[in-house]
Amino acid sequence: MTYEEFTGELQRASLSVRGFAALVRMNPNSISNYAGRDIPAHLGLIAALIADLHGHGIDYLPAVERATISQKKPRGAGPGRFGGDRQQVLDLSR
Repeated sequence: MTYEEFTGELQRASLSVRGFAALVRMNPNSISNYAGRDIPAHLGLIAALIADLHGHGIDYLPAVERATISQKKPRGAGPGRFGGDRQQVLDLSR
C-alpha cells in the first residue's frame, strides 16, 4: 500500500496521521517518514480495517483499548553507549 492509499484509508476512517499514530502508540513522525514510499503491511492492514469498521458504523475504539500496546522505544535507545568502548589515548611521542 502506498502512502497515498494509506492516507486515503485514514480519511475514510476520519483519522489524521497523528490520530492513527496515537491509536497504535507510534510517533507520528515515524509514520510520516513513509511519505512517497510503501507503508509497512501491518500498518496498511490496520488502517484498512479501521476504515471499514468506521464505514459500517462500528466503534473500533473499545477493541483498540483492549489491546495492550506498549509505546515503542525510539531507535538508538538501547542500553550502553553508541560505538562501543571508549578508545584509548595513543602515545605518539616515540
